[in-house]
Amino acid sequence: MIIVISPEEIVLNETEIINKLFQEGLDLLHIRKPFIVQNEMKDFIQKIDSKFHSQLVLHSHYDLAENFNISRFHFREIDRKNGLSQSFTDKIISTSAHDIETFNELNEEWEYAFISPVFPSISKKGYGENSNILNDIKKRDNSNVKLIALGGINENNINQVFDNNVDGVALLGVIWESDKPLNVFKKCSQNIVY
Repeated sequence: MIIVISPEEIVLNETEIINKLFQEGLDLLHIRKPFIVQNEMKDFIQKIDSKFHSQLVLHSHYDLAENFNISRFHFREIDRKNGLSQSFTDKIISTSAHDIETFNELNEEWEYAFISPVFPSISKKGYGENSNILNDIKKRDNSNVKLIALGGINENNINQVFDNNVDGVALLGVIWESDKPLNVFKKCSQNIVY
């Protein structure tokens, strides 16, 4: 499974790129736009082809979901701890973890969880420099929740990630910091050996 996470700020031609990513086989897109207001989020979603709306995951503006056939929601670690996800029991929910111990404690209500940073981050300079997460994944004992690796993943190291018993990867910096996001996505997809 390949997931792409949107950049926090709006990028030029972003929704056009998103539509093309879906056409190239993107599984899910996480919309993470913490700084935009309701109407901007609505406009953003409307520019994504409606046939892909069921593959969108909202990080905020959850109330827009019913207008757009969206049934997937992501909750940050802090939101999970605060019980924010409890009213979404009939939906598909995901969360984040920053160590394997936290991941192993998640119950089956979560479809998957991001674990990060696997490698030094591309978009957050200096973040994840001393990460051991790729090694720690070997201590995974939770098979009820899919493990999605995040952080510093690119076309050159994506196979190394899949060799470590993950269920998928999430791409962020490698896509949005590139002049040719579609080409990068294709290379990442082509380099996965299942």
